[in-house]
Amino acid sequence: MKWFKFAVLNTLRNRRRSATTLLIAALGTAAILLAAGFAEYTYQGLAESAARDAGHLVVARSDYFQHEEDTPLQYGIDNYPALRSRLLADPDVRYLLPRIQFSGLVSNGDKSVIMMATGIDPDSEFLIKGPFLNMKEGSLLSSAKSDTPQILVGEALAKTLKVHPGSGLTLLASTTDGALNALDVQVRGTFSTGVPEYDKRALYTDLETAQRMLVTQKISQLGVYLSDMKLADDDRARIEATAGKGFTTQTWRDQAFFYKSVRELYNRIFGALGGIIAIIVLFVIANAMSMSIIERTREIGTLRALGTLPQQLTRIFAMEGAVLGGAGALVGAVLALIVSVILLYAGIQMPPPPGRSVGYPLSVSINPLIYALVVLGVVVLATLCATLVSRRSARKPIVEALNHV
Repeated sequence: MKWFKFAVLNTLRNRRRSATTLLIAALGTAAILLAAGFAEYTYQGLAESAARDAGHLVVARSDYFQHEEDTPLQYGIDNYPALRSRLLADPDVRYLLPRIQFSGLVSNGDKSVIMMATGIDPDSEFLIKGPFLNMKEGSLLSSAKSDTPQILVGEALAKTLKVHPGSGLTLLASTTDGALNALDVQVRGTFSTGVPEYDKRALYTDLETAQRMLVTQKISQLGVYLSDMKLADDDRARIEATAGKGFTTQTWRDQAFFYKSVRELYNRIFGALGGIIAIIVLFVIANAMSMSIIERTREIGTLRALGTLPQQLTRIFAMEGAVLGGAGALVGAVLALIVSVILLYAGIQMPPPPGRSVGYPLSVSINPLIYALVVLGVVVLATLCATLVSRRSARKPIVEALNHV
């Protein structure tokens, strides 16, 4: 304990230099924590968005994931009610969302545009996923029967076709037999997903209308929503076995290509940033300890003459480095925590990323484990640096140290 007291008192001997070192360590720690918190917040947001859109697990025919379809729903799921009953018997399964993906043309009578249509179960889709579509005009789809089938149209597609809620359109697509089918529909609302290129082609309709359009009772895939998205990896094999022979189950990660790309990019960016900050902190602490040791060379010689061992001197300087690094790391952690809380309530928006038309809130996750690891890392780095710098001076011959000017 007395050695630690000596180390604390020694750091106070030159308060200006110690304060500068502490400030650099604090700013470095805060920068690493804020960068890591921002990256984690981004990862969490992308993961939740991907899992919400596709499902924690996605069940489909094995060929659906392996081959391109020659005709719509060539590898679709038939006898969906039986599959639904089997899967809902699993205790971890909470909801199932069937989907039908098909493409074709949508026409206002004067102009025809390529569409990417999705058939959904409206009541369950919007209940489970929440407001995943930003409605611009009109209202969401409903499973209530109407004289004319209802659709939702992407904002950019609606502008291209010059339609509004209540306007009539005609859908044209190939059936499962390869024949051409047409169906008159009515626009119920327009929406934006925040991806302009997708909004130029996107169209939603209810499951029954999509099946009428394709003349089939099949569905493309089935999204499985578990009690917790963390169960996806553990439950995948069991859900696949429950689905039966000929089915394959993928997790939301297998579907989340954008999430994987962003995570890999951020890992490189913030990894390089963390490395640069660590090097800066290392050099600052090394410089501070070197200056302190040079100024105290005669003191080191005196202590050696009085019987202090080189190992004991190295221990004192290592503790000084730990005190400076630890104090700086704690100050930096507090600073990062304050900034994170401010951002949580400030409502600052980031500019839209490439390919999107809407931004997202600037926020930083507060993860106690990351805080503990970063603070510990800075302390270890400072201690190691001080140890390496002081070892040579502590072993200098006593006479040479006493004659140092």
